[in-house]
Amino acid sequence: MDSLIIEEEDDAALASLVPVPPRRKTHSYSQQFDQKPHHQIRKHSLDEVPRSATLGTEAVYFDSSDDEFSTGGVIVNGETVCDGNGVGDDYAVVTPPPNGGLGEDDIEPLPEFIGAGGGAGIFKVPVRAAVHPGRPPCLELRPHPLRETQTGKFLRNIACTDTQLWAGQENGVRFWNLEKAYETGCGIGGQVRRGDEDTSPFHESVTTSPTMCLVADQSNKLLWSGHKDGKIRAWKMDQPCDADDSDPFKERISWQAHRGPVNSIVISSYGDMWSCSEGGVIKIWPWDSLEKSLLLKPEERHMAALLVERSAIDLRSQVTVNGTCNISSSEVKYLLADSVRAKVWAVQSLSFSIWDARSKDLLKVLNVDGQVECRADIPPIQDQQVDDEMKVKFFSASKKEKSQGFLQRSRNAIMGAAGAVRRVATRSAGAFSEDTRKTEAIVLAVDGTIWTGSMSGLIVQWDGNGSRLLDVNHHHRPVLCFCTFGDRIYVGYASGYIQVLDPDGKLIASWVSHNEPVIKLAAGGGFIFSLATHGGVRGWYVTSPGPLDNIIRTELSQKETSYARQDNVRILIGTWNVGQGRASHDALMSWLGSVTSDVGIVAVGLQEVEMGAGFLAMSAAKETVGLEGSAVGQWWIDAIGKALDEKNTFERMGSRQLAGLLISLWARKDIRTHVGDLDVAAVPCGFGRAIGNKGGVGLRIRVYDRIMCFVNCHLAAHLEAVNRRNADFNHIFRLMVFSRGQNLNNAAAGMVPYLYLSCSLGFSTYLFWLLCSSGLPWALSLAAGVSTAAYTLKSNTNPSTGTEEVKSDLAAADMITFFGDFNYRLFGISYDEARDFISQRSFDWLRERDQLRQEMKVGKVFQGMREALITFPPTYKFERNRSGLGGYDSGEKKRIPAWCDRVIYRDTQSSPFSESNLQCPVVSSVIMYEACMDVTESDHKPVRCKFHATIAHVDKSVRRQELGKIIRSNEKIRSIFEDLKSVPETTVSTNNIVLQSQDTVILTITNNSTTSKAIFNILCGGQTIVRDDGEDSDYTPRGSFGLPRWLEVSPAAGIIKPEGSVDVKVHHEDFHTLEEYVDGIPQNWWCEDTRDKEAILMVSIRGSCSTTSTSHSIKVRHCFSARVCLLESKPTNLTKNLGGSRRYPTDISRNGSTRPRTEDSVRRGKSR
Repeated sequence: MDSLIIEEEDDAALASLVPVPPRRKTHSYSQQFDQKPHHQIRKHSLDEVPRSATLGTEAVYFDSSDDEFSTGGVIVNGETVCDGNGVGDDYAVVTPPPNGGLGEDDIEPLPEFIGAGGGAGIFKVPVRAAVHPGRPPCLELRPHPLRETQTGKFLRNIACTDTQLWAGQENGVRFWNLEKAYETGCGIGGQVRRGDEDTSPFHESVTTSPTMCLVADQSNKLLWSGHKDGKIRAWKMDQPCDADDSDPFKERISWQAHRGPVNSIVISSYGDMWSCSEGGVIKIWPWDSLEKSLLLKPEERHMAALLVERSAIDLRSQVTVNGTCNISSSEVKYLLADSVRAKVWAVQSLSFSIWDARSKDLLKVLNVDGQVECRADIPPIQDQQVDDEMKVKFFSASKKEKSQGFLQRSRNAIMGAAGAVRRVATRSAGAFSEDTRKTEAIVLAVDGTIWTGSMSGLIVQWDGNGSRLLDVNHHHRPVLCFCTFGDRIYVGYASGYIQVLDPDGKLIASWVSHNEPVIKLAAGGGFIFSLATHGGVRGWYVTSPGPLDNIIRTELSQKETSYARQDNVRILIGTWNVGQGRASHDALMSWLGSVTSDVGIVAVGLQEVEMGAGFLAMSAAKETVGLEGSAVGQWWIDAIGKALDEKNTFERMGSRQLAGLLISLWARKDIRTHVGDLDVAAVPCGFGRAIGNKGGVGLRIRVYDRIMCFVNCHLAAHLEAVNRRNADFNHIFRLMVFSRGQNLNNAAAGMVPYLYLSCSLGFSTYLFWLLCSSGLPWALSLAAGVSTAAYTLKSNTNPSTGTEEVKSDLAAADMITFFGDFNYRLFGISYDEARDFISQRSFDWLRERDQLRQEMKVGKVFQGMREALITFPPTYKFERNRSGLGGYDSGEKKRIPAWCDRVIYRDTQSSPFSESNLQCPVVSSVIMYEACMDVTESDHKPVRCKFHATIAHVDKSVRRQELGKIIRSNEKIRSIFEDLKSVPETTVSTNNIVLQSQDTVILTITNNSTTSKAIFNILCGGQTIVRDDGEDSDYTPRGSFGLPRWLEVSPAAGIIKPEGSVDVKVHHEDFHTLEEYVDGIPQNWWCEDTRDKEAILMVSIRGSCSTTSTSHSIKVRHCFSARVCLLESKPTNLTKNLGGSRRYPTDISRNGSTRPRTEDSVRRGKSR
C-alpha cells in the first residue's frame, strides 16, 4: 500500500516538525541515514548488552555463534571499513549443476541471481575456521547452552581451587573436578539434560535459592555461598562423588545471614567471615562461632544455625551515633579482603569504606574519585527544577497576535509537549540514567595494590590506604570482573573481551572470550576460567597468549574430521503485505500450512498489520518505553500458529512487532533441542527515522550452534523512491542490534506518564482536526510530532557510543534472510505493457525492468546477497477479493504491477555451490520460490520461499576430548607445562620466632634468583595452646588460613625482585576483644591467661607465572608475660581439624594429573 501523500501547503510545517533528508545524488543518498545505535548497558546476567567493537586496529574476530570464525566488516563512525578489493564481486546468475538434488526427496535447487558488492566491508561473507584464529585455544568446560534450557538455572558466579571449579547458579551450586575436565559429559549421573549435553562431568547440589556469591576456604575444605534468600551455606569441597552418583549433595551448615540477598562474602586475614547486603548492611561472623557450629552433627543443623546467627556483628550499627551513620545506606555490592594489610574494603556504587580486619574499626570512607567523605549517608536533595518541568503548560497565542493557521497552532502544541519531555530528560539525566563511574569490580593484586573497574571501562589503581595511584582505560565498555594470576591482572568486560594487564596497568594481551559479557573470572589449576551471561564456561591457559596456542591450534585443526558434524534443515519463509486486513484459515493453509511437511523452521513476516495515524503515534511512544505488540498482531500469530498445527507439530519461538510490521518464528518439535537463543530487533525507517510504518523487524536464532537472522522489511514506497529504498536497507543493516526482548530503558520508563501526556495532546488535536476537515496529511504530522518527543528522549537518555567502532549484528551471522514488501517497482514500462507481458508469462523481459535487480547489479543494495530467479507473476497491486491475473489494479491510478514482495538471503558461501564444512558452515539453496495467487484478502499476494540448508557444526564434547589427548601426548606442550612448575629459590632468615607482649621480630625473605621475580604470601597453617605436659598439640586452622588475633604480619604478601629481599614485621598484639557475641552484643569475661600460644606461619613462594609453589614453615610462639587478657568462656583447645591439613596442598597440572608440592630447602639464618 502506498504511503500517504503530503500536500504542498503542509510541507513547510512538516519540515520544521521533523527534519526530512534533502534530495541527494544516488552515490551519497544512503549516507544521509547512517546513524550510530545507542546501546543499553547490561547490569546483570539476565539483561542484554550489545557486543562491543574491537580494540585499536587489530584484526576483527566476531563471536556471534560463540564458535570459531572471524569477519572483516566493521562500522566506524558510520562508514564501512572494507578489507576486500575494490567494491566486491560482480553480480552473477548461477544455475545448479545437473543431478544436484537435495535431501531425501532429491529436489533440484533453483537458479539464483547474486548481487554485486558482497566482497567488501560489512557485506563480506564472514570467514570461519575449525579453530578460532583470533583468540587463544581454550578448554570449553561448559559450551554455550541454549538460553531456553537455562530458565531458573543460569550460572551467576564461579570460584576455583587447584583441583575444583565451583559455580553458583540460580537453583544451587555445582562443581567440576578438574582432573576430569577433558572428559565427555552427559549431565548428572549419566543422565543427559538439556543445556549440559556437552558439559564436562559435574556434580550438582540440592535445590536452593539463587546463588549470589562464592568464596573458597581451602584451609577447612569448605565452599561458602551467599544466596538471594539471605542465607549463607557451607559445602564440603573434595567430597567423594562417584560417576554414577546421581544424588545431589547437601550443604554442611546454613543460616539466615541477611534479610535481603547476600551480595558478597570474604574471609578476612584473621579468618572471620564478612558478608554484605542491601541498605549498606555489613555483618561479621566470627570464626570461633563458625568453628563451633561445624563441629555439631548434621542432625543438629538447627542448633548450628542458631549459634552462628547469634554471633553476628553488625558493623553499620557500630558506626551509627545518634542516628547518624558514617557509611552510606546504599547497597554494598562487593567486599574485598586485603590480606596484605589485614583490611576489608566494602564497595558501594560510588563510594568505598575501608575497615580494619582485626579491630573491625572503620578507617576511612572515600568516593570513587578518591576524596575522603566524612559522612556518606546524606539523603538526596530533590531536584525542584525537574518537578517544575513536570508541570507542563500549554498556551495559545495572544489575542493581539495575528491568528495562525490551525496546522501551525497544532504543531506548536505538539512541539510544546515534546519540548517539555526533552527538557525533563535532559535535566534529570542523572536521575534516570546509569552513572558510568559506578564500580562494578574490585581485586587485590599481588603487589598489594587494589584495582577497581567502572561502567565506563576506567580501571583505577589504589594503594592500601585508599589513595588513587593510576587510571587506565584500554576499552570503552563496562568492566564486570577481575582476577589475578601471578603478577598478571585479568579483566572481563561487558563486550565479551578479556584483557591481560601487567602490575603497571599496561596491556599485555586482549581477545574476545565470549559473545556475551564476561561476568566472572577465576584462576586455578593452570587455567583462567571465564563465565559469560549465557552460562558458558571456558578455561584459558595461563600461558596464553604464547607458543602453546599455536601448537594446540595446529594439532586441533588437523583433527577436524573427528569432531565435525553435519545436519540438514529446511526453512520456510513467508511474507505478505496484509493491507490491514485479516485472512481466512483456508488462505493461511494455502500459503503456509500446505508446504510444511518437510520444514524444520518457519519464519513469517507481515506488513501493514495495523496502520493509521493514531496507531502509529501510540506505537512510537510505546516503543520508546519498551512496549510492543498489538491485539491485531497477536491475532495473526495465533491464526498462523493454528495453520501450522502449533500444538502438535511446531513450537512458537518468538515474535517482534514494530507498528504495522510483524515477524514470528516457529520450530518443529523434533529439532527444538537444537534451536534457541532467540533475540529480537527493530529499526524504524518511517518519517524522521522514527515511525514504524516503514522499517525492519528481525529475529536471530541459533540453529545447530550457527546463527541465523530473519529480517522482515517494509521499505519506502513510490516508483521514484529507489534511493530512499536503498537507504532504508542500509539503515536497517547497519543499525539492527539484537537483544533478548524489550528491555525497559530506565530513563524512558520514568517518563511514561509524560510521554503519554504528549501523545494524548497530539491525539486530541488530531481528533478535533478530523471534525473540521479531511486532514489525511495531518496524520503523518501528528505521528511525527509524537515520535519526535519520544525519539528525542531516547537519544538524550541512552549512553553515547562516542567514537567506538560498532559491529553489525547482521554481518556476523552465518545466514541472513531478508523478506517483505521491498516496494521496488518495474521501470520503463507502462501499465498495459506490463499486463501484456504478464499474461504471456514473459518474466525474463520483466525481470530486466525490475528496479531491485538493477540496483543489486551495481551493488547499491543487498550487496552480495542471492535471490532465486522469479517465475511467478508480480504480486502487486491487486483489487481485493478478485482472483486471477485479471485482479490487477484497474482503478484510476492503474499502478503498474511489480514484484514488491521478495525473499533475499546470504549464507557463508564465498563462491557458488561450496561444500558445507567448518570453514563454510552454512550452505543453502532455494528449492521453492512462488506466490500464492489464489489468496485475495489483500492488494498484495503472499510469497513463500523454501530453503534447504546444510549446517556444519562442532561436537564440543568430542573436541574437548581431542584437546585433552593433545595436552597429554604432545612433548612440546608437556615441556612448556614443566617450565611453569619452576619456582625461584628463596631463603628466610629464621624458622623460629618467640614473641612476648608487644614484641616485633623482622622476618627477611630473600629471592636468590637472578632472573625471576618471587611472589610471596604468608598464611597461618594453624594455631594451638602449648600444653604444660610438653606433649604436641593439634594445630587448628582458622578460615582461609587466617592469622590468630594475637599476631600481626605486615606485609603478608608481595613481590620480591630478582636478588632482592623484603622485611616482614611479625608483631604480637594484645587482643582485648576475644568475646562471644549474642545478638550482636559482646559478652565479656575477664581473667588472666597464663597459656603460651603457638602458630605455624607458611611462607608460600611462586614465580610470576608458576603453577606450583614452595613453602617455608616458621613456628611463632607467644610466651606469657603476666598480662591480663580477655578470655572466652569456653576453652579453645579444639582438637578436631575440620578437614584442614598441615600438609602442603597438591597441585593440579593442566592434563588433570595431581602431584604433591615439594617444599624447597629452607636455609635457616639467625633470628634478628
